[in-house]
Amino acid sequence: MDFLLAFLSDGLLDASWWQIVAFTLVATHITILAVTIYLHRCQAHRGLDLHPAVAHFFRFWLWLTTGMVTKEWVAIHRKHHARCEREGDPHSPMVYGIGKVFFQGAELYRDEAGNRETLDKFGHGTPDDWVERNIYSRFGWQGVGLMMLIDIALFGAIGLTVWAVQMIWIPFWAAGVVNGIGHFWGYRNYASPDASRNVFPWGIVIGGEELHNNHHAYASSARFSNKWYEFDIGWGYIRALEILRLAKVKKVAPKVRLAHGKPVVDLETLQAVITHRYEIMARYADLLKHACRDEIARLKAAKESHRQSKLLRRARALLHRADDESLPASHRSELNTVLADHRSLAILVEMRRELAAIWERSSASSEQLLRDLQDWCNRAQQSGIARLEEFSARLRSYAT
Repeated sequence: MDFLLAFLSDGLLDASWWQIVAFTLVATHITILAVTIYLHRCQAHRGLDLHPAVAHFFRFWLWLTTGMVTKEWVAIHRKHHARCEREGDPHSPMVYGIGKVFFQGAELYRDEAGNRETLDKFGHGTPDDWVERNIYSRFGWQGVGLMMLIDIALFGAIGLTVWAVQMIWIPFWAAGVVNGIGHFWGYRNYASPDASRNVFPWGIVIGGEELHNNHHAYASSARFSNKWYEFDIGWGYIRALEILRLAKVKKVAPKVRLAHGKPVVDLETLQAVITHRYEIMARYADLLKHACRDEIARLKAAKESHRQSKLLRRARALLHRADDESLPASHRSELNTVLADHRSLAILVEMRRELAAIWERSSASSEQLLRDLQDWCNRAQQSGIARLEEFSARLRSYAT
């Protein structure tokens, strides 16, 4: 009886509180790595290949600590990219609201996991071996149940708390923070056609998933950090696995290369512009903001209408969304007023629309797209708007 009481109190390890905390942090960190490296970058987007032993370890660990099935997670995530921020997106805060996604993201995941059409359409290429069919997919709750018994055996009654933390780790960080906050709050390096945000520039706690906008801009990249000040701990682990020949990176986001002094726009320029279109449009959004500040400064120097300056300040953050159909009618009305009163801003907005249309014309030939880009650069150069002329000169320098 005394042994049983001691076992329930202290477990096999008789660990101190800090050892229990350390185990919990290491265990949950491994779970995060299994999600970001195996499920996300390897299985969902094929940005890297993993050695079978590493891949199976991650599958086994996820079965123990989350009960998630590879095919379900991959299918739901791929559908998220295919329907991002639109009806059919399994977990967009733009569709469901930030509160529902943040607090009930796990429920949204489970609902979509029961959609057979989603699994059949988006779950291709995932493991379908005997172990997957007869253990991982078939006995989901038994895996997390086994983890609970292991935690209790190791640490005694406090093991239930360790297990509870393990069970809420992914629903909170992945379903809540990444799927919710990652499409609602943060900064953007790229003007991707969605609401994705980089939650934080140092991706440590969620294994690099904090760099969510970078991922949406280059979904198949195995590396999520793109700026010099960003850090993706998941990429560090991938590089270590690659050095040990346990992983092979297939794709990373291309780096911008500029051939300064390039006199003409050629097919190489066109290819580079299409490749880096989200980075280019982010720069154009900055151009619009700076142009708006120039107009405000001009009005202030000329001591012109205070009302116009006020409208410009409000419009500054909205100019790059002039074509956004979801923009509220009141904001659209203010934008139209500003554009009617400021010809240079109206030209910049129209030129932005025409530039985006170049890579959206998927049916056009390369030769036609090249002519369109050449024409756009020529008109930008002759616009008389200094910032647009500088932008055009930089655009001509893009190279593969």
